[in-house]
Amino acid sequence: MNRRHFAIAMAVTPLMAKFVHAATEVVQGKDYLELPTPMPVAVAGKIEVIEFFGYWCPHCNELEPKLEPWVKALPASVNFRRIPVAWQDGHIPYQKLFYALEAMGASIDIHQRVFKAVHEQHLPLGSEAALATFATAIGVDRVKLAEAMKGFSVSSKLGIANQQAKSYQIEGVPTLVVNGRYATSPEMAKGDVQALRVVDALIQRTKLQR
Repeated sequence: MNRRHFAIAMAVTPLMAKFVHAATEVVQGKDYLELPTPMPVAVAGKIEVIEFFGYWCPHCNELEPKLEPWVKALPASVNFRRIPVAWQDGHIPYQKLFYALEAMGASIDIHQRVFKAVHEQHLPLGSEAALATFATAIGVDRVKLAEAMKGFSVSSKLGIANQQAKSYQIEGVPTLVVNGRYATSPEMAKGDVQALRVVDALIQRTKLQR
């Protein structure tokens, strides 16, 4: 190794050590669980992070203000997506709302407004009247939103979402899954910020495993 290569190696080594440390500091069974059967990712070549969530869930509502800026800061090599979960019939309208807004091209910022409507304004978005009020407040055509929620595309995505929640063995929300292999949650990691740190570490671990 010549002097130039040695200098480069010395500069890179601390950075790699940092990544290795970040990737190994989380503990299986304590900070995260490894899924018994790895699941395929939606976009080949990218590391995937999925949030299984529900607009109706108070814990998802608490996580959202930390999650949104974290998602915006993710590198292009990471594909983030949300999958809405329903434990009972009353949760299904919220699944439909998510996919209808997605179909209408709603921005990522809309999620905090939905959570606010549900948890602060206490709008029961399963009712047509409350949905119309909400749509008007966010500047969305209420008729188009209602039609989208009843459409075939949204219905098909609901079926896929329910099957994915079953395949991933999701028992609580919010749950964060990294690359179809690792799962964590604020409950398991002992906090919202801690859960995102665990996900960061698992993303780095996945990069090193490639």
